[in-house]
Amino acid sequence: MEKDELMLKIENVSKIYKLGEIGGTTLRESLQRTWAKIRHKEDPTRKIGAKNYNRGEKFTALDCVSFEVKKGERIGIIGHNGAGKSTLLKLISRVTGPTDGKIYLNGRVASMLEVGTGFHPELTGRENVYMNGAILGMTKKEIDAKIEDIIEFSEVRQFIDTPVKRYSSGMYVKLAFSVAAHLDSEILIMDEVLAVGDMAFQSKCLTKMKSVSENENKTILYVSHNMGTIKQLCNRTIVLDKGRIVFDGNTEDAIAAYLGINSPELDYVYDVRSRQPWKIDDEFLIESLKLVDKDVAKFAVGETINGHVIVSSKRDNFALKMRFEIHDLNGSVVGSSISNPIIFKKGINSVNFQFNTSSLMPGRYIFDLLFFEYFAEGKHRSVDGVYPGFIIDVFDDSSQIDWFTRYWGHVRFSDITVKRNETK
Repeated sequence: MEKDELMLKIENVSKIYKLGEIGGTTLRESLQRTWAKIRHKEDPTRKIGAKNYNRGEKFTALDCVSFEVKKGERIGIIGHNGAGKSTLLKLISRVTGPTDGKIYLNGRVASMLEVGTGFHPELTGRENVYMNGAILGMTKKEIDAKIEDIIEFSEVRQFIDTPVKRYSSGMYVKLAFSVAAHLDSEILIMDEVLAVGDMAFQSKCLTKMKSVSENENKTILYVSHNMGTIKQLCNRTIVLDKGRIVFDGNTEDAIAAYLGINSPELDYVYDVRSRQPWKIDDEFLIESLKLVDKDVAKFAVGETINGHVIVSSKRDNFALKMRFEIHDLNGSVVGSSISNPIIFKKGINSVNFQFNTSSLMPGRYIFDLLFFEYFAEGKHRSVDGVYPGFIIDVFDDSSQIDWFTRYWGHVRFSDITVKRNETK
């Protein structure tokens, strides 16, 4: 099959649920709801704080979703809770059918939609491996050829002949992932289940998924709220919001869209009502913040960021320091930079600042701005801050290797000095 062959095609797919109707949940929950209604009791299946839906009310989980996936692509699907991610994967996996639209699949699908999906609790781990293989259309001989690799990767060899109902959730995930990754399926679907496993196994799974995609041309659909794993694994990401696709493209840009910061704004005006929870007074306020000499917030490595802050102070000779806290798009702190003391006069004050990007590797960064009062023995008190202050893209115009940033960190340290020893 050709590399650019279509493996999945979604055409105007919608999924609408009738809330409160039989069939909307499991039979057990439907019976519990009905019995509570007969006794004029509260619905025992409704989550705390959830809306008490009227019978027959409709909920649109997916609304006219369309996209295509080619062979060997690793697609991330992200969005807030309730955006429709899990519903989409259930439709692709044929767990349920769409209300409208069509889904075309080219190949067998192995899916992990929740812990224990596809496993029978009374069967042993080994028996469940054979059952899963049979469901995918594999023969016993084909499964025999892979069973040792599956058991070895799963790290549950000691319990492989124990009924899986006795497994922990982590053991479930380890075996289920190992089965899905090793059996002969062309499309692998994962829905957040790796979050149950330990960190070492998560890393092992991500490496395995990259390997089967690159070496075996398997197509992967991966849902996660962990932007770090999305960034590490996926070469394309789809953002869902309220059942609709709001972005489909580069993973970095998709994460920015998900976080609501896909278009860096360079000019902010704040008022006291929108401050952080710790902001309890207005003795010092950031009135505006902007970058200067730039129409677009893009900087080459080593270029200087120039900015301008206007603040108002109700105190005279107010000694403060300014701090930038720098984050990546996953929210992890990359580092901080602190200014020398600034003396503010009572009234409106203007501050110009500069920050050199030579220590940052290429990527997108969020700068939080904070002013704080400092005291003896390292104590300090924050007086005002802007979150985020501004967002920038750092790029390398010297044609260095793009993947350096992703796998080797965000901070560029000084070059290593080496000297080759002469051999006699």
